[in-house]
Amino acid sequence: MTPTPTATLVARDWAEIQERMLVPLYEAVYDRLEVGPGDRLLGLDCGAGLALLLACGRGALATGVERDPARRALARERLLEVVAAPPEPTAPYDVLLAFSPAPGALAAALPALRRPGGTVVLADWGPAERCTVPSVLGGGPVSRDLDAMVARAGLVPDGSGRVFCPFGYADVDSAVRGLLSTGLYEAAAADPVQVEKELAEALHPYERGDGAVWLPNIFRYVIARTA
Repeated sequence: MTPTPTATLVARDWAEIQERMLVPLYEAVYDRLEVGPGDRLLGLDCGAGLALLLACGRGALATGVERDPARRALARERLLEVVAAPPEPTAPYDVLLAFSPAPGALAAALPALRRPGGTVVLADWGPAERCTVPSVLGGGPVSRDLDAMVARAGLVPDGSGRVFCPFGYADVDSAVRGLLSTGLYEAAAADPVQVEKELAEALHPYERGDGAVWLPNIFRYVIARTA
């Protein structure tokens, strides 16, 4: 499937503006797991692949799964191995990364670990009162119950953590483009011009004197093991 021009622009906004906002989360998880040379990682809904790129920089072997063809194409421009569906590995993966995975994605990918003790990492928004983005987006996104997801998947809990991930933008225009690229603002498809206007207005209270926009957020991650 060839990405549409609009999809390509949105994907580039994600890769060039928004994706880096989650680097503190990625790095905290990799530090916690001591990711390094020889580790085999599979990243679900990996977007343009920045999380994979950081893992590769630590010497790990990383493969991504991304359904969106525009984001998948950008990840491949970074010379990453990214496929549309969980692959059949020639050797089991050590870590399955699920940073805000789509519904059903975790269950579909679990067989790729293929061994007891494989590591699964789930991550999502932290407490609503510690996240600025939900108020800007008019009540969403809603944090999912990661512990319940672990239990439903039959995994064994093995720790958790919280990471400060502020969303910082050079100006309101960049903030609007970055936030819309997340797909969190579902109404954007109905009237994008009106949505951009409303979002820009909602961001004004978070503007600093130099025009930059600062949105503090907390993300939570959970580590689990296969039984």
